[in-house]
Amino acid sequence: MAEAEAEQQMDIQPPANKAGGAKNPLLTVLVLVNTIAMAGIAYFQFEMHKKMTAQSSIQDVVKAEMAKVNGEETKEGTGEAVEEDGILFPLEGFTANLAQGDGPRRFVRMNAVLKFSKDSKEEEFKSRKPQIRDTIISTLNSKRPEELLKLEGKNFLKEEIKAAINSFLVDGNVIDVYYVSFQIN
Repeated sequence: MAEAEAEQQMDIQPPANKAGGAKNPLLTVLVLVNTIAMAGIAYFQFEMHKKMTAQSSIQDVVKAEMAKVNGEETKEGTGEAVEEDGILFPLEGFTANLAQGDGPRRFVRMNAVLKFSKDSKEEEFKSRKPQIRDTIISTLNSKRPEELLKLEGKNFLKEEIKAAINSFLVDGNVIDVYYVSFQIN
């Protein structure tokens, strides 16, 4: 009797796959496409990481300039100070109202460091510090929050600040503007 039941159960079970367990070709293609896509993403992330580590940060520039001011000049790439091709001039923080947009009143808080050319005289930009601060605040007052939230807007602001300050300097010029902090509230 046990033999009859075993035969009946064998008849009920589904027949075995004749191809020996062949997989669905669509699944194979999807796994292959996914693997290629993941490899592509990993490659682009690696390239972006290499690009970002090659750029120097504002902290590196300030450390190098401070070491140069203290009389320490060493080689690049060793983590030690190097001679820069300009003079860094840190400014105190700014708080300025932004131009009125559709929303509530907004303001910007910013700390910046100006980089002057080597032939600039430190006395000039120290004596013109109030004029430099006024120019930066006036430029910030003309900006809308939407403009400054984008990277292009911040870069354009740097160029505007450089041009405005260079318009009244006599002995030197601003090479670059570095944002140490930038916050819009």
